[in-house]
Amino acid sequence: MATEIKVPSPGESITQVQLAKWLVADGEAVEKDQEIVEIDSDKASFPVTTPVDGVVRIKAQEGETIAVGAVIALIEESAGKPKNSTVQSQNEETPAVSPAVTTATPVISPPVSEKIPVAVHASPLARKILEENKVNPADIINAFPGKKITRKDIESFIRRKKEGTPDRVAGGSRETDRKKLTTLRLKLSERLVSVKNQTAMLTTFNEINMQAIMKTREKYNDVFKERYGVGVGFMSFFTRAVVIALQEFPQVNSMLDGDELVIPRFVDIGIAVSAPKGLVVPVLRNAEMMSMAEIELKIKELAGRARDNRITIDDMKGGTFTITNGGVFGSLMSTPILNPPQSAILGMHKIQDRPIAVNGQVVIAPMMYVALSYDHRVIDGRESVSFLVRIKELLEEPVRILTGGLDPVKLLLDL
Repeated sequence: MATEIKVPSPGESITQVQLAKWLVADGEAVEKDQEIVEIDSDKASFPVTTPVDGVVRIKAQEGETIAVGAVIALIEESAGKPKNSTVQSQNEETPAVSPAVTTATPVISPPVSEKIPVAVHASPLARKILEENKVNPADIINAFPGKKITRKDIESFIRRKKEGTPDRVAGGSRETDRKKLTTLRLKLSERLVSVKNQTAMLTTFNEINMQAIMKTREKYNDVFKERYGVGVGFMSFFTRAVVIALQEFPQVNSMLDGDELVIPRFVDIGIAVSAPKGLVVPVLRNAEMMSMAEIELKIKELAGRARDNRITIDDMKGGTFTITNGGVFGSLMSTPILNPPQSAILGMHKIQDRPIAVNGQVVIAPMMYVALSYDHRVIDGRESVSFLVRIKELLEEPVRILTGGLDPVKLLLDL
């Protein structure tokens, strides 16, 4: 009896997906609820699991574009363990074989008679090619020293042997690699180009003295982490400041819908996260209702799922404003691109000690450049600059964030 594994629907508007990576090899024994393949849609990546125990028979190859509902594998429930299963007997000491066809690195030990002191690292497919062409593992090691051997390396080696050319090209390799873009990357490219062509995007800059926030984190981080299980990050300060500023400048929180301007009465903040297959923007919904701890916990959860390719389409739906942090990669200044249909995006950057003037004196302070890119069709220069200045004021005096942006002294004096 065989159970069909079909491509599930990732969303109502999606009819095709790309098979990103098999997590198991053809003929491998799998267990119920085991993840066997990763699927890329134009919005997110997600794994597919097997509903039963059995042996997997792969019916589609990596990189293929496949219709939703198509059969990509069969699980033979009565087949038992395959002859080449990764399950070892108790007396065997062969290293475990990773299940992925193209990324696995099982160890192929040379025959004992050859007495080669090292092993060849290759994928299962590369191993098969080695055996079929009777290639001496020692020759492969010499041709590609210190390198994980791929199928392309072996095919190139065999071709050069047949042509009588040297194993290695003098002066380095002249070969190129070619791979198909993922559905997610293609969709991202399409959206970025459309933003540049269909919006009147401008960027305004400012800089923030991060000294006050850094001192606050240093003083309270341990207590905060002990109580909530997560440290105080810069992103939660920026998120709270953005929420207050958006409520004061609702035009920055708006978006165009045809010939109408939509101004939400809520604030959904998208947090740009770098995932293995591209940039994704999970959303903090109703951020205006969230505490610092709730923001930190939600960001940690969403970022972790994004890095593990477990983010869902629902996690990324909506969003009225986006924050992106290029500083984690060392960026000193950049112009972030709008995340449509939103009208603005805030870019954070690297914190760097720089000389600044304070009360007529030159001092060294931890400074961060910030950038606000906005759609000039919706937001005027006065609003964009005033919004960014308000962000600066709130972050340089973070106690204002706790008072909803009000001067704490005036609040104390009921002024």
